[in-house]
Amino acid sequence: MRLRQVALIAHQIAPVAEQLRAVFGLEVGFRDPAVEVFGLKNVVMPVGGEFLEVLEPFREDASGARYLARRGGDAGYMVITQDADALAHRARLETLGVRVIARSPAGRYRFTHYHPGDCAGVLLSIDSVEADEGWRAPLSDWPPAGHDWREHRSRDSLGIASVTLQSRDPVAACARWCELLKTGALTNGDSLRIRLERGEIRFVNPLDDDGTGVVGLDIEVRDARAALERARAAGLPVAAGAVQICGVVMRPVAK
Repeated sequence: MRLRQVALIAHQIAPVAEQLRAVFGLEVGFRDPAVEVFGLKNVVMPVGGEFLEVLEPFREDASGARYLARRGGDAGYMVITQDADALAHRARLETLGVRVIARSPAGRYRFTHYHPGDCAGVLLSIDSVEADEGWRAPLSDWPPAGHDWREHRSRDSLGIASVTLQSRDPVAACARWCELLKTGALTNGDSLRIRLERGEIRFVNPLDDDGTGVVGLDIEVRDARAALERARAAGLPVAAGAVQICGVVMRPVAK
């Protein structure tokens, strides 16, 4: 299993996309009309072979709009992993009582979105691309990013190394995600993390009053210092080697 995509949600896409471009050199590779069924519009931005998605609700009754209100502003929203067979994971998790809130129709791209209430407060999707034996390859096909996303890869940013989730009980959250992803955890002092074939999922104590959700990203870059200098030049908050964009602490790390 690999970490493939992380979604952010914002009141407006354009300012967030511009900040990601200014700091990390990311380009919009695709706008997916399929997300409109959820009352959302989006952009998908390649980060090496992984992706950042920025979502914007356009309906007041959209779950994304309610999430923005609950979090009190722009925030991390969703973690998307990829494995060989998403349907096998769906069958396994349904037997555990994990609620499915959206599933793909028949087709090459298979996804299942699982209820945040069953995933330590975070929206999770486990996806697969049917008949893609090379899905582990860094630049393997990813239908949610369109057909020509490879042409929009940044020269400065090379991948998403990790995503950080907050919880009032990080130990329990980590254990739950180990069960969801059918894997084990690594501990080092107070550090709790799940290491995937590509990427990590980390668990920390709350950074805000809500106490749940995506709060951090490590983004692999060619030059971390240059990325932070660009963030300062753009007037963005920079502290402890990281920049805050869309309510998420993003740390450029040298690959």
